[in-house]
Amino acid sequence: MEYMTIKEAAEKWGISERRIQTICNEGMVPGVIKFGHAWAIPKDAVKPVDKRIKSGKYIKS
Repeated sequence: MEYMTIKEAAEKWGISERRIQTICNEGMVPGVIKFGHAWAIPKDAVKPVDKRIKSGKYIKS
């Protein structure tokens, strides 16, 4: 299997490197592997859906 770095994924998906790190930490991308401080993301991985609140209003449960 071929892998890409955080930087390559950020360019491919159009989001920041820090956001990619958060996505990997949360386990939102299947198949990611962590080597020390670096992440290996499968090249065929798709960008996960952003679940953050975008309206500026918090959802009360």
